[in-house]
Amino acid sequence: MPHPSTPPTAGRVGDVRRQNLALVLAGIHRNGGVTRAGLAADSGLTKASVSSLVADLLESGLVCEDSVARDGERGRPGTGLVLNPARGALAAEINVDHLAVGVLDFAGQLSFHESLERRNRGSRPGELLPLLVDMAERAAAAAAASGIELLGGELTVPGLVDAERNVVLSAPNLGWAGVDLSGELPKLLPGAPFGVSLSNEANSAALAELWHGHGAVFPDFLYVSGEVGVGGGLVVGRRLFAGPQGHAGEIGHMVVHPEGPPCACGGRGCLETFAGQDAIYSAAGIEQDPPRMGRLLNRLSDGDEGAVSAVEQAGRYLGIAVASTARVANVSAVVLGGHFAALQEWIAPALCQSLEHYAPGLVPGGNVVFSGLGQTGALIGAAATSVRRILGSPYELIP
Repeated sequence: MPHPSTPPTAGRVGDVRRQNLALVLAGIHRNGGVTRAGLAADSGLTKASVSSLVADLLESGLVCEDSVARDGERGRPGTGLVLNPARGALAAEINVDHLAVGVLDFAGQLSFHESLERRNRGSRPGELLPLLVDMAERAAAAAAASGIELLGGELTVPGLVDAERNVVLSAPNLGWAGVDLSGELPKLLPGAPFGVSLSNEANSAALAELWHGHGAVFPDFLYVSGEVGVGGGLVVGRRLFAGPQGHAGEIGHMVVHPEGPPCACGGRGCLETFAGQDAIYSAAGIEQDPPRMGRLLNRLSDGDEGAVSAVEQAGRYLGIAVASTARVANVSAVVLGGHFAALQEWIAPALCQSLEHYAPGLVPGGNVVFSGLGQTGALIGAAATSVRRILGSPYELIP
């Protein structure tokens, strides 16, 4: 062990500087417009150290100087620092009925969004990835035209993933199992310094809700994503709780009726078989041709008994699943997105009645809320995750 007075080695000095760069950048992210003096006070670093670190961050392009701020009543004016809105991340999404791409800048704005309706069930990755690459190229071109440099990205899919190996373990509604995308992801954003990662769609949407939606009010909540399938994400203490293998919160394959219909996962009576889009359309007598959601909403507005009954049934079974999950996870709020948000007017009463019946008082009525992020929630969450990965390793861009 070195003597306490021994000067640190170059390697250790480098490690400390890396940590301090991330610390200062996190402070700018958390408090946009903060001055160098403010960063020094918040971080405990000296003003000289902060000034040196900020100089590196400015050179990297991750931050820029903003308007003049004042540090306290008697302090001299100081220049505020913000994340550079001319940097951003790409998000791409493969879902059962659509492909989508988006660009999120460091100011948190979704500056580009493109969606392509397509029936992807049973489609091979080799069919979908070239389409998605074309869309990603258009997104990157639009970003460049707006002066935004894309540093990284994330692809999100409706299934269980191994994010370390970039493998889709199981996506029953796509018909995928054990699909290795490690060779395909770089094609979405060639040359990006932080690369392209892989995530679960419901977890991405839950993170979007945490960072850009109801997470401002609820530090702990269950997010339920309604698409062709039903996904879920669990947020505890303002962090995504994914479990030891990254699969926690998968409410869609919770059994809500032991003798219910068969599910694409191989089980029976899963929530998805009652509350997924296909299940609702089938129960409402909606034909296969799109736009099925538009026809369902029209029938609901007209008071069609079949449509109303189908959505109410989905709400009842959704209440059973939420009640069980809330008891196990000890959360008292639920956020619903995807088609559940579109059906809020008709599904909320049945859901709340079911929830109160099976778990009285566990989730107060005011804690059952619907996402305002629309169909872009998963994209926003995927891109925002990529942004945070970039911000966690700023030294990668500093010589």
